Parts: sequence; structure tokens; C-alpha cells
Amino acid sequence: MPKTQQELVRDPESDRLLTPQNCAVALIDYQPEQYRTVGSSTKERIDLNVLAVAKAATKYQVPVVLSTVGVDLGVNQPTAEAITSELPDVKEIDRTGVNAWEDPDFRAAIRATGRRKIVMAGLWTEVCLTFPTLDMRAEGFEVYPVTDAVGGISPESHRWAVERMTAAGATPITAIAFASELMRNWARPDSDNLREIMNWYFPLKAELDEAGK
Repeated sequence: MPKTQQELVRDPESDRLLTPQNCAVALIDYQPEQYRTVGSSTKERIDLNVLAVAKAATKYQVPVVLSTVGVDLGVNQPTAEAITSELPDVKEIDRTGVNAWEDPDFRAAIRATGRRKIVMAGLWTEVCLTFPTLDMRAEGFEVYPVTDAVGGISPESHRWAVERMTAAGATPITAIAFASELMRNWARPDSDNLREIMNWYFPLKAELDEAGK
């Protein structure tokens, strides 16, 4: 018998996997100054994946917390326009410290989502992503670092940062895995959200693969 109907939908708030109703996204320090010092990946590859995360969050109405460092101090520029254009209604939270969890406005914004599963990405992997991950894990949050949407100052820095976060109980994830986990079933009415992301993503990925970027 043909299968055209989706399987029973589990409770989206208590589901052990990520759903639009049980997670939030945090994007930290996607600023020109940070991109320039990344040595473990390319700007093009990072952008491909962080934009996929932003698109998925927008399409599935997942709360997003966006943060920068040093803008008010006058030393850094705001979040890259390509990202903010995908998140037009999200206000940036600026900080002075490298650990976003030490900033009261950032902490308040995360807690205001009401979500305990936090999909998080930031530049650099070993500092601006790792430090809040460790603190949030210590406070009982489930943290999902998006490993292909981030970068460190070297491949070694990125690798060991991921190892450190994993050892602390974080769960690494990738951009398309995140989007797929939100969608979950091709028979759902909103499955075109993922189709649209993939139709945008894979041609660009192929171009980057061909160019060696």
C-alpha cells in the first residue's frame, strides 16, 4: 500500500529530537573581524552553512538570539549583512566580553525563549562558541554546536574546541542535519521549507566544491 501520509507526530515540546517548538538558535559574532582570522574553514563555506541555519530558523519559526562583540566599543563591525538579511526581525545584542553567557542581556534573551535545547554557532569555535557552551551545559541546557557553520583560527583549534564541547556533553550537529531534524517527514505540509533550503544549498555547495573553497 502506498505511503503518502506522515507517521504519528510525537509531542513537539517533549520530543528528544529537535523540533521547531523545543529549540532556539544562537548565532554569535559573525562579524568581519572574526571572519578574517578564521583558518579552519573558508568564509564562503561558513556563510553557506550559517545561512542555512538562519533560513531554517526563519522558515520554521524557531526563536533566534543574535549577538556581537565590541560594536558599541567602536572596535568591531556588526553582524555580516548576509545573515541579518535572513533575520530581519532579530535585534543584535552587543557585548564587551568574549563569553556571551557572561552578558546579562544574552542570558536573558536565551532564557526568554523558554527553550532548553540551544542550537548554537559562533566565531571562533574555540572561544566565542566554546565558552558559552561550557557555561550553558553547566546550567543544564542541551547545546548543539553547528560544526560546519563555524571556524577557529586553525584546524587544530577548531577540532579541539569541538572535542572540548563534546566532552562537556554538547551534541555537535551540522546545518542541513538541523534543518532536516526540524522538518522530519516529507509528507508534512511544511516540508517544502526544507526543499527550498536544499534547492538553494546544494547548487552553492557544488560551486564551492568545484572551486575548492
